[in-house]
Amino acid sequence: MKKRIIIEKNVGETPLAALTAWKRGNPAYAHIPASYAGRLDPMARGKLLILLGDECKKQKHYTNLDKEYEIEVLLDMGSDTGDVLGLPEYPRTETSVTQNILRTTLRNERGVHRRSYPPFSSKTVNGKPLFLYALEGTIGDITIPEHDEQIYNISLQRIATISSDTLAASVREFLAKVPKSDEPSKQLGADFRVKEISECWEAILKDVGPRSFTVLSLRVTCGSGTYMRSLAGRIGEALGTRGLALSINRTKIGKYWKWW
Repeated sequence: MKKRIIIEKNVGETPLAALTAWKRGNPAYAHIPASYAGRLDPMARGKLLILLGDECKKQKHYTNLDKEYEIEVLLDMGSDTGDVLGLPEYPRTETSVTQNILRTTLRNERGVHRRSYPPFSSKTVNGKPLFLYALEGTIGDITIPEHDEQIYNISLQRIATISSDTLAASVREFLAKVPKSDEPSKQLGADFRVKEISECWEAILKDVGPRSFTVLSLRVTCGSGTYMRSLAGRIGEALGTRGLALSINRTKIGKYWKWW
């Protein structure tokens, strides 16, 4: 029996659903204890580390592994979650990106920085996850904790443009994959607020009308606990606009010098 495996999680799957699907396809492991080491947002895709058997007891050993991601940053559009699965916010800007400004922006993200946890995250304060405070509208009543984030390298792969019609189609396809949740802790934002979010996207994109949006494709090598949604927002802010993560793909897990 293997001690650990790497599986691919699809957009719209929770880590638990991805693990359950893998067990169905590998019946020899059906009754073997299994756990995932490190979460991945339901609307992100990519590699998920699974521990098997007695290796589950060593979960803490695997929680601080480095990661590599490929992300798409959509400029001139933001959201309260930092990705498409959030209430969109349109700043009415049309950003033209120059190579010099972009190089400086990406260079400034490298290194170790003290960052606040995103309001829509599972980090707990007084035993309650931050996303519940955000959904209740009480996030301003608490002090959001901080942590160190480390980015080893961040590189531009390409700059592209998409039309508002293409963006609308992509958003609809994306939101159609949102998983349903029966967890009591998720009832305040039932099913990830997908109905409210879909309606808000439709209204905003109708208001936007025909235009093009810039999309930055980036490769990010980073330490554990670095939020790609927050990174997308910071890049947009540094460029004088808003930004969100249009897609997130975790491509590697391990140590910077030794990947899985």
